[in-house]
Amino acid sequence: MAYTKVVIRTRHGDVVSEYHSARYGAPGEKREKRKAPTPEQVEKQNQWQKEKKARIRLMEYFDENDYFSTLTYRVEERPPDMASAKTDFVEAIKIIRREYKKRGKELRWIRNIEVGTRGAWHVHIVINRIEDTDLILKKAWKHGKVVNQLMYEAGGFQKLAAYITKTPKTDPRLQESDFSLSRNMPLPEAEKKIYLHWKTWKEIRVPKGYYLDKDSVREGKNPITGHKCRSYTLLKIRPEEERRERRCHRR
Repeated sequence: MAYTKVVIRTRHGDVVSEYHSARYGAPGEKREKRKAPTPEQVEKQNQWQKEKKARIRLMEYFDENDYFSTLTYRVEERPPDMASAKTDFVEAIKIIRREYKKRGKELRWIRNIEVGTRGAWHVHIVINRIEDTDLILKKAWKHGKVVNQLMYEAGGFQKLAAYITKTPKTDPRLQESDFSLSRNMPLPEAEKKIYLHWKTWKEIRVPKGYYLDKDSVREGKNPITGHKCRSYTLLKIRPEEERRERRCHRR
């Protein structure tokens, strides 16, 4: 049985996709005709790709002490529409970028503007933290409060990627959303290999120095080819985690 393995390596770990090759088929599975995806399947796939790319960028460009911040609106300053909210954010990011530049630092950000079904607007933003970032955000955002928390406290990579890319289709509490990010975060190149034999489909191989992010595991069948596929994230064991594990073994 042949399969393809695609690996994107980042500073914090690897994002892996594995799927049986439609060319060779899979044992015990009838080869099915390729099907045109339904609009629902296309929409679901596009959302999953957006979430995956966000996760890769979080793993490559951000660290555990960077900020996941929420920019809120005072009731009397809520924007009338998404275009106005995007303008508010652009004006704020200009100030933030200027303050970073004064300090000789590069700004990186990922954000989602959201409006709830009850009309409450806010912006979720992941931003690389430097000295005074909290003060810079407070200065730049003139429409309400700024609530900061460290990125890992917001759920690490997988959960945070899903949260920062959510839409009314993935979260019924939302009426509208708009996702965007800074342009200085290109995706790392993917490594692609084709293997002609694979007898351990049920086993995810975890190399030394890594651990499996169980929340990231997705396994199923490609709706177009009908063949098995899966994706998962392998995170690097951080030094403090390794020391903690060693202490547990000594007891």
